[in-house]
Amino acid sequence: MRPALKNTLRVWVGITFFVIASLVLIYLRNGTAGLNLFIQEWPLSNLAVTLASTSITWLLAGALLYLLVNEKINKDNLWLTAGFFLVMFVYMQILRERFRYGDYHYYLEAATALANGQPLPDTYLYLPLWATLLQFIVPLGDQGVMIILWLVNIIALGSFYLLLISVLQRYGFSHYLAIVVTILFLLINTPLMRTLGFIQVNLMTLDLILLSILAYPKNTFLSALALALAVHLKTSPVVIVLAFLLQFNWRWIFWFAITFLVIGLFPVAMHGTDIYLQFVNNTIGLAQIPDTNFHDTSFDSFLRFLNPFFGIQIAQTRLMALAAKVLLLAVTLFTMMRNVHAQSFSKENHILNAVPALFVFMTLGSPIVWDHHGIFTTLAFLLMLKRFQSPAHWMIFLAAYFLEFMLPSFDFFPWSYGRLIAPMIVLWLMFVTSKNDETSLFVMSANQWLAKLAN
Repeated sequence: MRPALKNTLRVWVGITFFVIASLVLIYLRNGTAGLNLFIQEWPLSNLAVTLASTSITWLLAGALLYLLVNEKINKDNLWLTAGFFLVMFVYMQILRERFRYGDYHYYLEAATALANGQPLPDTYLYLPLWATLLQFIVPLGDQGVMIILWLVNIIALGSFYLLLISVLQRYGFSHYLAIVVTILFLLINTPLMRTLGFIQVNLMTLDLILLSILAYPKNTFLSALALALAVHLKTSPVVIVLAFLLQFNWRWIFWFAITFLVIGLFPVAMHGTDIYLQFVNNTIGLAQIPDTNFHDTSFDSFLRFLNPFFGIQIAQTRLMALAAKVLLLAVTLFTMMRNVHAQSFSKENHILNAVPALFVFMTLGSPIVWDHHGIFTTLAFLLMLKRFQSPAHWMIFLAAYFLEFMLPSFDFFPWSYGRLIAPMIVLWLMFVTSKNDETSLFVMSANQWLAKLAN
């Protein structure tokens, strides 16, 4: 078997160098026009994405051959490696078929404005760091910026696979169960597909949060830096800081304050302090949105939809939305403290018990909650797999999971707001199961079955 694999790898290397050499020679002889003779762009395809996804798939195949030939895949890492390549190959095919992308245009508009010395457009709703960084690649043009951000998201996807498995193991999942849960979670996941399809920063942000959790307490600097970067990318992860404050680790708090300040000074050095005032004005403007959007599953959007039916004034709607979020915050904090006191998710530290509930408020507390924001509830959902003993709880959880991750994105009231209800259901389940000391029968049975299968 190994000689055949070696020959296959040699063929792969030979074809790779042949293609590269051919493209170089054609370009040197005939320029871009010569390359066009060998490339066709299908009407419903994006050529840059097609080439990138094909190239990555080819490189992944080469990497897999290399690992097999050099016997780097063994009994200990077989499942982890197989799952990684499965997820990456599947998403290369899914993303290859998409020919339109959305949110990166907002990033590009903001970066272009900064590059031209103009204020941030009102469509840019993030702290200035991301736009400040992207202004350096604005000269690459729309397609150039798009494909770079597309590639960054692919790297974030591979990192997410590895980080999520590690975090689940930190929470007491067995090695094999963490892998299987992660694979199944990633393969059917509407918020993840929407995040990748819109080239959003969600996955990068969540990777940084997971890295922060994993690095603590062995490397407080890395943990603090990762969370500081996450907050500068998306703002809403500032909620997760509370979990770390509960630990009263002054070294971590010091490093977070320093790294957050230093990162925040970079946009100031480039564009002055006014850039943060522009961000604040854009954020305030979110509260002034008068209409609803069925892809926006926030309290604000839901209540605005009810206005014309019940004759509610927009000012009253805003107060109702604020009251709903205050109530959600109170319930979240109460549930969080209950989980911390009962050590519901982990016996290790307060952070691991606090973050699951905080992820719910982090997601639903925002003035806009697009369907791709559901990816931030990942841990809140997956960690509940260990909590249930009651069949009724299982059925309620599966219904919530279906609404959040499996139901496609669509535009029908009231079903669109299933992603508003689902995280609150999980928050309730966290509360009612907070004192369950026994690991669920599902997890114990799955661990035993997977251990036998692996051996």
